[in-house]
Amino acid sequence: MNNPIEMNDPDLTCGLTDDELTERFKASIRIDNEIRRIKGLPTAKYNGKTKQAYLEYPDGRIEYINDIPQT
Repeated sequence: MNNPIEMNDPDLTCGLTDDELTERFKASIRIDNEIRRIKGLPTAKYNGKTKQAYLEYPDGRIEYINDIPQT
């Protein structure tokens, strides 16, 4: 019982490697972004240069979070 749990223990990751879990997560985000674009919903993104979060709409319009009026 003193054995530490391994980070990639198959029982904890449903038999998937860390790399495969990471790739599946990235694919799920890509698919969600495609669905949001089709539905006409904005996608939340982050600009690393300005260090600001923003919403990108399917028409290409960008609204920085600080510029959006609070309701």
